[in-house]
Amino acid sequence: MSKVSLEGQVAVVTGAARGVGELLARKLSARGAKVALVGLEPDALKQVSERLHSDSDHWYADVTDHQAMARVAREVKERFGKVDIVVANAGVATGGPFVDSDPEAWRRVIEVNLIGSAVTARAFLPVLMESRGYLLQIASLAAMTPAPMMSAYCASKSGVEAYAHSLRAEVGYKGVRVGVGYLSWTDTDMVRGADQDEVMRELRQRLPWPSNKTYPLGPAVDRIVAGIERRSSHVYGQWWLRGMQGVRGYLPGLIGTVGQREMQRFGARLEGMRSGLVGAGGAADEESRATHRS
Repeated sequence: MSKVSLEGQVAVVTGAARGVGELLARKLSARGAKVALVGLEPDALKQVSERLHSDSDHWYADVTDHQAMARVAREVKERFGKVDIVVANAGVATGGPFVDSDPEAWRRVIEVNLIGSAVTARAFLPVLMESRGYLLQIASLAAMTPAPMMSAYCASKSGVEAYAHSLRAEVGYKGVRVGVGYLSWTDTDMVRGADQDEVMRELRQRLPWPSNKTYPLGPAVDRIVAGIERRSSHVYGQWWLRGMQGVRGYLPGLIGTVGQREMQRFGARLEGMRSGLVGAGGAADEESRATHRS
């Protein structure tokens, strides 16, 4: 599909305080888009907004809260007059053996990554239908292939991929295009947080090339921006991810066999692994929930 100019377009980015969301907001702004930033860190969101090149604003909201996101959608429409692009980027992760995992952290990964994405779409689809706009759902390599020690993250990203593909068929005739973005290990706070655990870091290093590398953030976000400009159905943050689509059917059996050997190799070192949400974004999510409970 030919490129759509981003000049004057209104883009909403969730999880915009850091990482992919922050840099995406900056690059969209540099191309003339007006940007609405949504996340759990109001001070960080304010700082990001103040550094953007174009008109922007920020909203504090938990993407799993339907009432809060519906309010954000109304206020963004009132503030900018329309919404052309929504990027459902907010996400958290936890790692470690499922049997020893923290049930609350495991559930929270599903809630933010899958349910939060659906809540975001539910809130913004009415205004996207008005503008015949574009919804980009950020998924992951984890949607294509299972991985031991990542059961919550893989489940959430596989689910969100399937949900977005279903949604594409439902809203396409109403003029809304839906895309799925795939990223491998990219240099963000989430990945750096996961790497703080020695076992998780070593396991990742033992993955086959090119899935064992950490990729720079900038080129990955450039690819996402290009996908937004083309309203692409599939967007790949790293060049080789497109090729994974053709072999993904073979991966569960392969991972099931090879993964068992790896788990046996690391077995004695798995006891006592940290099982909470990883990275600065995970800490922000835990802090926000603790504040609202008190």
